[in-house]
Amino acid sequence: MVDIEYGYAVKSLFEADYKDAQAYHRRALQFRDEGHAFSLVFNIASVALERYLVALCELYGEEPMNHNFITLAITIEKLVGIPKDLSKEIKSLDQIFGICFLDNYFHGTPTEGDAERTLRMCDEVMNLFDREKMASVRA
Repeated sequence: MVDIEYGYAVKSLFEADYKDAQAYHRRALQFRDEGHAFSLVFNIASVALERYLVALCELYGEEPMNHNFITLAITIEKLVGIPKDLSKEIKSLDQIFGICFLDNYFHGTPTEGDAERTLRMCDEVMNLFDREKMASVRA
């Protein structure tokens, strides 16, 4: 088993973030289907997407430099065959979230389209997980 530099096993990191991603994703879909505010759906789906991206990094034993969407997408580009359009779309979320710039923090107002787009990105990123790689890490 490969260990990431701070000593936690890849399996435990991957499993925790992958399960978190799935839970946030399910909740975002539930909130959308129940008619909750699309800003809530967007925020929960964004957390799901971030967790999926981090889990992908951990699946390959890679620790991203930070967790903004640009850095995560760049890291994923090095690990798996992510479509360029999907990577570009993921990176675009940092226009809504200025999460890693504390001096100039900005949180835009997500639209209904942003919520649906983020849910779709979650589905597309879920499909990037290599089931054989997941099985080997879990073994």
